Amino acid sequence: MPRLIPRDEAFYDIFVKDGENLLEAARKLDAMITTYDRLEERVAEIQALEHLGDELDVEINKRLERSFITPFDREDIHELTARLDDVLDGIQEVAETFVIYGVERPTDEARRMAAIITAQANQLLEALRKLDGFSGIAPHLHEVHELEHEADGLSRAAIGRLFHDRGDPLHVIMWRDLYTELEDTIDAAEDAAEVIERIVAKND
Repeated sequence: MPRLIPRDEAFYDIFVKDGENLLEAARKLDAMITTYDRLEERVAEIQALEHLGDELDVEINKRLERSFITPFDREDIHELTARLDDVLDGIQEVAETFVIYGVERPTDEARRMAAIITAQANQLLEALRKLDGFSGIAPHLHEVHELEHEADGLSRAAIGRLFHDRGDPLHVIMWRDLYTELEDTIDAAEDAAEVIERIVAKND
């Protein structure tokens, strides 16, 4: 039986664009921390992607206001939009903090955590690309969770080592803040994955 009022399927396309934008920002953060050059330029590129993400969020919210039937629950669309935005905001915050604090050289742990954010963003994008069929998504979300577990151990060990070494207090504060921001961004990616899990469960 065909729907008398068709669902607005454009949400899927916008979420994919949002995921692609998020992955691009994550890759730029990863490149920034790996090569650690042209910092101001790289931060500006990430800020531009964050602005594009805001524009996509506005597009989703406007479409949500005028759509009578959505492809899945309205509150889930709103929540997924917000959680993806949290990841993008976190990426921008991390990039800016490296410059604000005048970090001379990233640690190996920071490089690995930036790589984890990129890997999570890639898995989220793959999940978003499959959201219209609600199938084949679970392995991507599982990988997001596994990456968060790795980052959790990495962050705890790195922060613990800062205090164990009893170095310059300013150095300790700086890196504790950076590790926390990186971990918060990784946690935000896991939060986005959990929203997708709920969407899939409701529509299974």
